[in-house]
Amino acid sequence: MTPPKTPDLAQTRKARPADEWLAETVFRPLAQTLLPLSVRLELRPTQIVLFHTGLALLAAWQLRRGQRLTPALLLQLKTVLDNLDGQLARATDQTTLTGRYLDSELDVLGNLALLSAVHGPLLGLAANTLLSLILTTDYLWEREYREARGEVFRAPAARGGDHPAVLAALEAVYQWYFVPQEKQLGHLFASRLTRAAGGLPTPAQRRAYVSLPPLTLSANLGLSSQLTLFGALIALNRPRWYASALLLQAGALAGAQLRREERVRMLNRNARARR
Repeated sequence: MTPPKTPDLAQTRKARPADEWLAETVFRPLAQTLLPLSVRLELRPTQIVLFHTGLALLAAWQLRRGQRLTPALLLQLKTVLDNLDGQLARATDQTTLTGRYLDSELDVLGNLALLSAVHGPLLGLAANTLLSLILTTDYLWEREYREARGEVFRAPAARGGDHPAVLAALEAVYQWYFVPQEKQLGHLFASRLTRAAGGLPTPAQRRAYVSLPPLTLSANLGLSSQLTLFGALIALNRPRWYASALLLQAGALAGAQLRREERVRMLNRNARARR
């Protein structure tokens, strides 16, 4: 499919209930400046995904060699391009399941390479798993928020540009890596809601549970913010602090989860007081 000559900028923004501040104020505007050129060159979103994954792998290789400033800068360029591929897909109607899977899965590969370069294979794998759980929490909390309000979570992707064999392979990887995380965390969040509600939750309890402040927190722990923080620590020659930062983020999300449950209990107490 030939992309249009002029991108529809109104379509480039992925609307979310809560925005990631760094992505919206820094990286998305920078990516948008590259959008017209990308359209003129008839670049495909998947090409950009492959290129920015290569940047992450190059940064990881440089980290292993003891370099600091160059990999830190490469991560910021990677983040700009990571924001560009989605904008290009939406602006040129090239949003496909292949692109969605490829972007998510190659992000994991790049993050694993970076974290292993800094922390070694075992701690790098553990840190990458924790990072994935943090990002999955944001994904699930946004889905809960939209579903509780009857909103559409994700617009369906077009299948016209998907090669069946490639799509099947990417779906298999997604099922192996992401789906278990989504199921386990989803079950945890659902069971905690049921416990706080004292039984099957009502629509009002569901809306109270998925309020905007916790979602704002999780949104601002997105990948753009993660790579900005990691890059800053690399530039400061403190890259090993990033694993500790992930633990602090997990603790903040755990506190936000307790707050979600307390909102449901408060709703129950107010309902009993009105009887």
